[in-house]
Amino acid sequence: MPRAGLNRAAVVDLAQAVADEAGPGGFDGLTLAAVAARAGVAVPSLYKHVDGLVDLRRELAWRAATEFAEALAGSVAVRSPAEALRAAGRAVRAYALAYPARYAAVQAAPSLGDLPDARLSTASRRVVVVLTEALRGAVTAQSAAAGTDTEETGVHVVRVVRAAIHGFVDLELHGGFALPEDLERSFGLLLEVLVSGLGVAEEGA
Repeated sequence: MPRAGLNRAAVVDLAQAVADEAGPGGFDGLTLAAVAARAGVAVPSLYKHVDGLVDLRRELAWRAATEFAEALAGSVAVRSPAEALRAAGRAVRAYALAYPARYAAVQAAPSLGDLPDARLSTASRRVVVVLTEALRGAVTAQSAAAGTDTEETGVHVVRVVRAAIHGFVDLELHGGFALPEDLERSFGLLLEVLVSGLGVAEEGA
C-alpha cells in the first residue's frame, strides 16, 4: 500500500534506509525505483517531492556530510596534536564502517553540485574545516619544517591524511584485506606512520 503522509523528508528517509541496507554500494547504486518500491508508490509519484535522483542524492549527501562533521568534531577536543590526528583517523574509520553508504555519500558530495539553499556545499566545507582543525598540529609542524604558509600547508596535510585513511577504509569496506592478521593493529600502525611522518608532537597544543 502507498505510504501515508509521504513528503520530501519522508522520501529522503526512505532513500536513506534503502542505501544503508545495501552497504558500501548503497549510495552509488540508489535508484528511484527502489525508493518508490519502499514507499509503495509509482516512481512518478516521487517527483511530487524530489526533483529526480540527483536531487535525492544531494539531500542524502547533505545529511551524511552534516553527520560526518559532527562525528569528526570530537577529535578536535583539547588533546595533544598527535592524539588529535589519531582520533580523527579513528573517527573517520568508525563512521565509514558503521555507515558505509553514508560515507560514500560524503566522498561524492563535492561532485554532486548543490542544493538551492547551498546546504550541501556548506556541509562539505565544514567537514574540511573540522578535519583541518583536528590536524592543526600536523599543519603547524609541516609549515615550520618547510617554511611555508600554514593555509597552503593545511591543504597538503589534509590531502595526505585523507588519502591514507580513505585508502585503508576503502580497502577494508570492499574486502581488500584477505589475510587474517589483525586490522586494528594495521590501522594503528598507519596512524603512527602519519604521526611520525608529519612530525606531529605528542605534547602541547
